[in-house]
Amino acid sequence: MKDYIEERAINIAVYIIDNNATVRQTAKAFGVSKSTVHKDVTSRLMQVNPTLARQARTVLDVNKSERHIRGGLATREKYAHQKSE
Repeated sequence: MKDYIEERAINIAVYIIDNNATVRQTAKAFGVSKSTVHKDVTSRLMQVNPTLARQARTVLDVNKSERHIRGGLATREKYAHQKSE
């Protein structure tokens, strides 16, 4: 694996852990696709730093379990905003 990919995977994991970020937020911050973020955290980082990979995976699992709630809140906000106009 190339050095810059290993470094990116580590930086992505640290960002996810520090900011409690979702895959989409992380992808936007790093200018890569969601697929790249997911692959970096699940596959590539496991080879480089398994402990960091498990910590990042824990954050992502929590975010995944809460995503249906976030979606509902976003929809509520959208329609509340439309009514006020």
